[in-house]
Amino acid sequence: MVLPIVAYGNPVLRKVGVDITSGYPGLKKLVEDMWETLYNSKGVGLAAPQIDKDIRLFIVDSVQVIENLDVDEKDLYPGDEGYKGVFINARIAETEGEEWPYNEGCLSIPKIREDIFRRERVTIHFLDENFVEHTKTFIGVTARIILHEYDHIEGKLFIDYLKPLKKSLLKRKLSDISKGKVSVDYKMAFNK
Repeated sequence: MVLPIVAYGNPVLRKVGVDITSGYPGLKKLVEDMWETLYNSKGVGLAAPQIDKDIRLFIVDSVQVIENLDVDEKDLYPGDEGYKGVFINARIAETEGEEWPYNEGCLSIPKIREDIFRRERVTIHFLDENFVEHTKTFIGVTARIILHEYDHIEGKLFIDYLKPLKKSLLKRKLSDISKGKVSVDYKMAFNK
């Protein structure tokens, strides 16, 4: 089932997510619905707060990004083959490398894209959908998507990285999004 994505301004986007156990009610169905919602909205990552759940859960599919890069673009991210997976109760162990800019967007903040600087590599501890523990290091675009989604479970948004002047220039657009004055081609839940 395609779930509505909450819009900027919803308080759940500013909450730090809580850990869950394998007994979390309806987890398997929730993860399935999140995948369906992600692909329906043409996204590459989706965090539980974006579907109004304040839990430490997000999904990432950067394989589609890597597969769709032009040949010359693939050279920009050597070693990044993409990753598709579920991250539960994730904790970042380390970020490394140079900070590099990339034009990011967010399904909860539609029609706004900005260059955001993030580190090249992230090492992260997480559980998969079967509650198997993993510690993995990701690089390039995959690392960026993971860092973006991780921010969501920490109550942070990509616009928080913008300089105050840039953020103030977006104030009206952000206000319009929070009031539902934006049209998107996916299901959204706007604030009342």
